[in-house]
Amino acid sequence: MTEKDAREAILSAVKSYCDTYHNQKPPFQEGQRIPYASRVYDSAEMVNLVDSALEFWLTAGRYTEQFEKKFAEYLGVRYCALVNSGSSANLLAFSVLTSPLLGDRRVFRGDEVITVAAGFPTTVTPIIQYGAVPVFVDVTIPQYNIDVSMLEQALSEKTKAVMVAHTLGNPFDLKAVKAFCDKHNLWLIEDNCDALGSKYTLDGKEYFTGTVGDLGTSSFYPPHHMTMGEGGAVYTNNPLLNKIMRSIRDWGRDCSCASGQDNLCGHRFDRQYGELPFGYDHKYVYSHFGYNLKATDMQAAVGCAQLEKFPSFVERRKHNFAWLHKALEGVSDKLILPVPCENADPSWFGFIMTCRDGVDRKKVVDYVEKHGVQTRMLFAGNLTKHPCFDEMRKTGEGFRIVGDLKETDRIMNQSFWIGVYPGMTDEMLDYMAKIVTEAVQTA
Repeated sequence: MTEKDAREAILSAVKSYCDTYHNQKPPFQEGQRIPYASRVYDSAEMVNLVDSALEFWLTAGRYTEQFEKKFAEYLGVRYCALVNSGSSANLLAFSVLTSPLLGDRRVFRGDEVITVAAGFPTTVTPIIQYGAVPVFVDVTIPQYNIDVSMLEQALSEKTKAVMVAHTLGNPFDLKAVKAFCDKHNLWLIEDNCDALGSKYTLDGKEYFTGTVGDLGTSSFYPPHHMTMGEGGAVYTNNPLLNKIMRSIRDWGRDCSCASGQDNLCGHRFDRQYGELPFGYDHKYVYSHFGYNLKATDMQAAVGCAQLEKFPSFVERRKHNFAWLHKALEGVSDKLILPVPCENADPSWFGFIMTCRDGVDRKKVVDYVEKHGVQTRMLFAGNLTKHPCFDEMRKTGEGFRIVGDLKETDRIMNQSFWIGVYPGMTDEMLDYMAKIVTEAVQTA
């Protein structure tokens, strides 16, 4: 048996194993636990995973290159860098803005970045870790996105960027935010980790979210729109930003050679860098303070198979959202139902609801969870209320709040959400709507 024959036999067995033991799901029965999110996959992902493992390259390789190319093509962007998580994607995207190569537009310590507190912490963490200052503005309900009317009030002579997420798949007002950034020469980072596949129409042209700003980020953690286990990506159309992000992702090195590749530029030993000796090995020249944020090729292999299915995932999420919205209209006097942003076509991550006055969220969530439907809060609720902000709250330094974050606090106290992942059946959706309806009628 040749190596090729052996590989084909192994992969055939893997496909049979997955089809037999992973893809046999019994019909839904009432009371069965319904998670807010779950992986949707078949033998293609498992075969790719094992195919990559058999090569035993382990670090970034051919599947990584394939994924970056195909993912960029899907989004319609020029450049994509695969990383090991969505949180790392946010870290990398923000770190790019601190590069000396950006001159006066570089973000320095003490500079300000406009964002929101009603979201996931790793949108904000890179700002704080670097020593920049997050400036928090409120959000709106029922869109749950940044209140663009607060942008000018949040502006100061120290403002350098806006870094904000598209909440649960619902695009924020990109027209207003992009215009604000263009007017004041600010960077825009779109945290697209919960909105992959969402679209926004700007000036008559439809864009995928994450591609309108200077940099976009995605997460491929299992609950997200597609998965490779752990994983994430940063993408851009700007060649300079691409150069910087690849340097910082790959230890901060100046060299652009891939792992295992030498002397792509032909000048490995004949240049002067910094105060190093002339001809110092270019593979070990560092132009940035960087990290190793690469994903493995096994993760990328799973992502390649997921990407083939991804358009169908988006359509099913839209279907599930519309089904729940229609089914819950009868209790809209007790729950504020979500509304898409104007000019947006969301690829929903979840179905978020806010309890109206007189409806006790705790009682609603307790009832829903007790009857097998998993719920989630809108992540941090109000991030500035969390223990990680204790020291900064005491000193009054390190962040700034514009206004009173009234709607952010309302979300913290009264909002929750349930899933719309593509593996949900219509029977599951009916059951979830039934349980939520019962919950709010008794709360």
